Amino acid sequence: MPISDSIRYFNKRFTNKITGKLAGKKHSPFALIQHAGRKSGRHYATPIIALKRGNDFLFALTYGPQVDWYQNILASGSASIAYREEKYALETPTELDSVAGRKTFPQPLRFFLFLLKVTHFFKMHIRY
Repeated sequence: MPISDSIRYFNKRFTNKITGKLAGKKHSPFALIQHAGRKSGRHYATPIIALKRGNDFLFALTYGPQVDWYQNILASGSASIAYREEKYALETPTELDSVAGRKTFPQPLRFFLFLLKVTHFFKMHIRY
């Protein structure tokens, strides 16, 4: 896993509350992914870095594939995202191999993903 569990815990409990207020805004580097808990059914909103490419959104799993928000999306097969003041319904999460996943992100983000040793990527299709 590229980023330690202690950093992940800190970000989940504290940093996400701050970035969540900026996520999805027009000039924000963060999007806000909305998903339902796979066990509770409770609705969650998680700030993330996402990239829109054509009819897809691309995601880098900087903490690895075991994170709750990703597991929730896999269980339901859908989510929605607030991205640059637009909201999109997403479906069909599809895993990307590490080389193809990293190549989809522009520089300098691609370089940072390499430095962080991020190896898990996925995409979701925009539902119209």
